[in-house]
Formats: sequence, structure tokens, C-alpha cells
Amino acid sequence: MKLIKSSLALLVLSIASQAGASGLEDAAAITANANEKSAASQKRIDKSSEATLALQFEVEQLQQEIRNLEIYRDHLRSVVANQEEESLSLEAQIDEIQDTRQGVVPLMYQMIAALKEHVATDLPIRHEARQDRVERLESMMSRADVSDAEKYRRILEAYLIELDYGIKLGTYQGQIEFEGQALEVDMLYLGRVSLIAKSANGARYWSWNQASQEWLLAESKMHNDLEQAFRLADQQIAPTLLTLPVSLTKVENK
Repeated sequence: MKLIKSSLALLVLSIASQAGASGLEDAAAITANANEKSAASQKRIDKSSEATLALQFEVEQLQQEIRNLEIYRDHLRSVVANQEEESLSLEAQIDEIQDTRQGVVPLMYQMIAALKEHVATDLPIRHEARQDRVERLESMMSRADVSDAEKYRRILEAYLIELDYGIKLGTYQGQIEFEGQALEVDMLYLGRVSLIAKSANGARYWSWNQASQEWLLAESKMHNDLEQAFRLADQQIAPTLLTLPVSLTKVENK
């Protein structure tokens, strides 16, 4: 009887041991499975977080691009508005230029006419060259390849040249008519005060008389003073006091 009880006790103990071992294995498996699922969940969470951060960064970039586009849009609006203002200003300036041209062109013709009259009635200083200059100005006015600004500049240049004749001492070679003969001479002018001619050999001198519009032979006693004037004009001597005959201004008939 004791033997039977002992056998039953061992059997129960063995079954209990086997049941305990099986329970531990099951618990370990469950724990391992739970850990795997937890790790997988964490990976999904990490991936989701990374994706969220990437989306957030992309959204911020898009928002910055939108702000930049808004700034550029406002800039373009300002540029377009300014261009419209410039366009209106240019149209107004074109209208003003057209009005100015309509006033300047007649003025240029008047200036050339006045210059032509001045050259015709002035002392015959470089007379042919001055007449040629006036003729070139008259011809220039009808040329389409010369702008109005350039035409006006050349007319002013001609006036400045005429101004120089009135204030400078200079010499040049020219031709005079005396007693029906054309003579090659050296010419000297002192502004519009005095116009002198000298023969090629220096034997004769003439002074221009504006009142009678003719060349007058200078007296021999004046030759030395006149030669000094030529030498001074050619910078052969130092500045000195000159004694020259005066070319009188032509007297107009009243």
C-alpha cells in the first residue's frame, strides 16, 4: 500500500514538473514574442516620426518658397508700376522734344542767316573759309543723316570761331586785290580792330579800310611797326606794344 502511494506521489510530482516546465517555456515564448512586437512597433514609430519630420521640413520649405514668391510678386508689381510711370514720362518728354524741335529748327535757320550776313559785312578775315563754313551749314540743314542736336552743335561751333576772330592776334596766307591785281600776301589780324597784308618779299604793306571796303597801301614809315606785329603774331619776339592802323567799321547809310 505504501508503495502504491509513493508511486502516485512520484507520478503527480513528475506531472507537476512537466506542467511547470511547459508553463515557463510558454511564458518565455510569450515574452519573446511581446518583445519582438514591441521592437517592430518601435521601428514603425521611428519610421513614422522620421516621415513626420521630413514632411514638416518639406512643408516649411514650401512655406518659405511661398513667402519668397510673394516678395517677388510685390517686387514685380513695383517694377511694372515704375515702368508705367516711366512710359508716361517718356511720352511726355517725346511730346516736349517734338515741340522743342519745332522751335529749334527755325531758330537754327535764323542763326545761319545771321551768321551769313555777319560774314558778308565783317572784315574780310579768312573770308573764303568763313563763307565755305556758312555754305556747309546751309547744306547740312537738309541732311537726314545729321541729327538736330549735331546741327545745332556745329552752328554754335561756327559762332565760337567767329568770336575768336574778334579777340585774337593771328596770321595766315591769303589773297588781296589791289589796283586791279590779285596778290598773294601774308595776312595779320588783331581782333576786328586791324587787318594788315604784307607782300611776299616784305616790301609793301596794306591795311584794310572797312569804310571804303578797300586795301590801302601803308606808308613806309609804318613798315617797321607792321613787321614787328607779324613777328609777334608768329611768336618770334616777346610781347610788346604795337602800333597798327585801325580798320574802321563800315558806316551804314541812314
